[in-house]
Amino acid sequence: MPNLLVIMNTRAGSVRGEAVETALGVLRAGGGDVQIADLDPDTLPGVLEGHPGHRPVVLGGDGSAHLVVATALRLGLLDRPPFAFGLIPLGTGNDLARTLGLPLDPARAAEVALDGRGRELDVLTDDAGGVVVNAVHLGVGADAGRRAVPLKPRLGRLAYPVGSAVAGAAARGWKLRVTVDGEVLAGGDRRALMVALGNGVTIGGGAPVTPSARPDDGRVDVVVSFSTGWRARLAFAAALVRGRHPERHDVEAARGHQVTVAGGPVPVNADGELSELVGARTWTVRPHAVRVHVPH
Repeated sequence: MPNLLVIMNTRAGSVRGEAVETALGVLRAGGGDVQIADLDPDTLPGVLEGHPGHRPVVLGGDGSAHLVVATALRLGLLDRPPFAFGLIPLGTGNDLARTLGLPLDPARAAEVALDGRGRELDVLTDDAGGVVVNAVHLGVGADAGRRAVPLKPRLGRLAYPVGSAVAGAAARGWKLRVTVDGEVLAGGDRRALMVALGNGVTIGGGAPVTPSARPDDGRVDVVVSFSTGWRARLAFAAALVRGRHPERHDVEAARGHQVTVAGGPVPVNADGELSELVGARTWTVRPHAVRVHVPH
């Protein structure tokens, strides 16, 4: 029976708290020593270093998994054999969990965290010291994420579609130069509505922004949309819901190992972490850097 280090927001609300208690009950029944740690960026490095014999199990969403993997990167844990952890999806969107086929039921997800098979996954690292587990996108999608933040307490998963509608109506687009493995995908001479780099398939709780992505193929899928007119934006949004947007004439797609985006200022959303790009940033695939327990 494995020793477990359960990493979660210990200040969870009552509804989410019920899911946490359900998951903890399964983990305690099936694991060895179970330690609980707060999802705090200031204390997390010491927690990971202080429990080398405990397998981390993350209770949360993409942002929680992102923080744990980012901390492991800073500690040099991704330079060793794949950094292994379990994920019990208790976030708002749970997009990484959807790509991996993880159960959204907390009890079933806890069983997978205990007894599932290990699947090695790629991550993206950037030249600013950041990491991406599921997806990073720039432009209207990131603006939608920013607008969705204050709506989440009231709307839950509906916050992102509402934020997307508001952001899509306001966006004029950004002039961004995008290269994939040195080949120009967007020259920066016309405005782009969105640039998405997908290790996983979906963002925003199920929108298939990079529908052909595989998180373990050693490459990242890149999609650039030039759908800036209002009719084009509506058509792009409708196609995105079905994962058919790469077929549009005003969308370019590619797949590679290294991606550079230059321009800005433009909003950026990396696994739910919001920032802004001014200048240039390069993301590079780090193959099979982590191992996540998934269903057999």
